[in-house]
Amino acid sequence: MSSQSEIAAQYGFFEARVVRSRRLGPTMVRVTFGGEQLKGFASGGRDQSFSLFLPHPGQDAPVLPIEEGEHWFTAWRALPEDVRAVMRSYTVRAQRREPDEVDVDFALHGLAGHGTAGPAARWAAGAAPGDRVVLLGPAVEDNRSVCFRPPAGTDWVLIAADETALPAAGGILDELPAGTAARVWIEVPHAEDIQDFEIGADVELTWLIRDAGTTPLVEAVRGADLPAGAPYAWIAGEAGSVRRCGAIWSANAASTGARSPSPATGAAVPPRSSCGWRRCPATPPTRSDIRLLKRHLSEDGPSPQEGGPPLVHKT
Repeated sequence: MSSQSEIAAQYGFFEARVVRSRRLGPTMVRVTFGGEQLKGFASGGRDQSFSLFLPHPGQDAPVLPIEEGEHWFTAWRALPEDVRAVMRSYTVRAQRREPDEVDVDFALHGLAGHGTAGPAARWAAGAAPGDRVVLLGPAVEDNRSVCFRPPAGTDWVLIAADETALPAAGGILDELPAGTAARVWIEVPHAEDIQDFEIGADVELTWLIRDAGTTPLVEAVRGADLPAGAPYAWIAGEAGSVRRCGAIWSANAASTGARSPSPATGAAVPPRSSCGWRRCPATPPTRSDIRLLKRHLSEDGPSPQEGGPPLVHKT
């Protein structure tokens, strides 16, 4: 068991600037960050998450009391809400060296006349070269903010995601070892949101287009004819869909006698009768993290759409 200080040592603050941005479709924009400090940023790939701090309109840079050291969060919370930096959790879509760059994909919810856009979506839609941000992310590749970790003995992988978890699903598929059998469903609002992924011959990828009032991701998981063997399921996205997909997955595993590898030992164990949920944070969880997670998991709680972290269900 790692101590809090050992966990904290895995992370650091990294100042960066926007290098470029490009639209990937009606719902998604990719923003590339660069800067000298990103030499110390060390993504573990897959679904690596981190915290991103953004300025408010009219600010040149995010207001973040990094100089407070380990007390930065308390000092940040003490600032007026319209002054302190906007903080959201995101996934590293890609990282490159020489030059040091990090790609982050933003879902632009509420900017097409549907719903209300949040501050991160509005910022991403207008991001321009030179805009300043701060990343709170990994300083070592092997860090606890990488959630996708199939244990030894896994025979095949199930991945189900909507557009909020599309960057993480893409990162996982990029690094899925050759020969790994996988069934993958990704739900997006528009056909133009479909992205090209290089996948192996053993990966079956299905794109689902969501119409108003429908949840094709849930129905796809419900009707899936799943392979035999020990599975590993990674289900992420809007809270309600994740909760329903997780319940369907658990019921399917129970009815078919499927056995899931134990995350601790890799040994086959009976599937759980109830879903296990976690939010994979970029920093050690705080009391506020726990309260936020409980709100997400309540029936009427907010969904982690605009800039928020996907809820992740793993078995």
